[in-house]
Amino acid sequence: MINTPKPEGDSVTREHDYDGITFEVVEEERTREGQKVKRRGIYLWPNLITTAALLSGFYSIIASMNGEYSQAIYAIFLAALFDGLDGRVARAIGAQSPFGEQFDSLSDMLAFGVAPAILMYSWSLNDLGRIGLACCFVYTACAAFRLARFNVQIGVVDKRYFIGVASPLAALMLVSLVWVGRDFPEIYNIQDFGIQIINAVIIVVVGLLMISNIKYYSFKTLDRKRVPFIVLPIAVFVLAAMTYNIPVGILVISIIYALSGFVTTYMARKTAES
Repeated sequence: MINTPKPEGDSVTREHDYDGITFEVVEEERTREGQKVKRRGIYLWPNLITTAALLSGFYSIIASMNGEYSQAIYAIFLAALFDGLDGRVARAIGAQSPFGEQFDSLSDMLAFGVAPAILMYSWSLNDLGRIGLACCFVYTACAAFRLARFNVQIGVVDKRYFIGVASPLAALMLVSLVWVGRDFPEIYNIQDFGIQIINAVIIVVVGLLMISNIKYYSFKTLDRKRVPFIVLPIAVFVLAAMTYNIPVGILVISIIYALSGFVTTYMARKTAES
């Protein structure tokens, strides 16, 4: 009889961690005393909200393929709402975890990397054939690069800024463009070859903005920070102006935000040099 060596203690622990039939998540966390402890399972509410964002992105893809563009637009907006909510819920209840961060990125990839590209292709760029397909793929690939870069830079970069346009904001730029185009078909005729080329250029440019080194203000520091009172009336006037035409308002604000990154980057470099 051949005696096989027994596994080390750590190996035994790993086997016990995954000895069930069902999938389980085991993560290492640090206690307040700085000790590493293993936790089984996941936090329910943040991951449930992330799952809702994933579902919204999936539904948007199906709606785009069926030509239901309005439903696809609303679904991506809903995914953006859930995406902004899950992180805040996790921080509020102390339920942040590596699993949640990775799951959130995968959800973002579908909802803000794949769904907007399929929406743009189904709505306008399919008539360009392989060129339209290639432009949509460039956007999706850039979204994947941006999310991967964000994951490896968590805890390293300045939280006040996004390096490159965040994927939800990039998706909203494209979605608002589709929304405006559908509301004003007499001006933005997608059957026109020139308009199709413009759409192809826009989706590529938005994709490149995601992987650029341009700094965009993240607004994360405003959660618990006081601002001058005048900011509130200005925000009220902006919201009131948007109600005149919501799609156009969202598109204009998206364009302003995209351009603001160049100003923010210039000011940051100027401050660093001085």
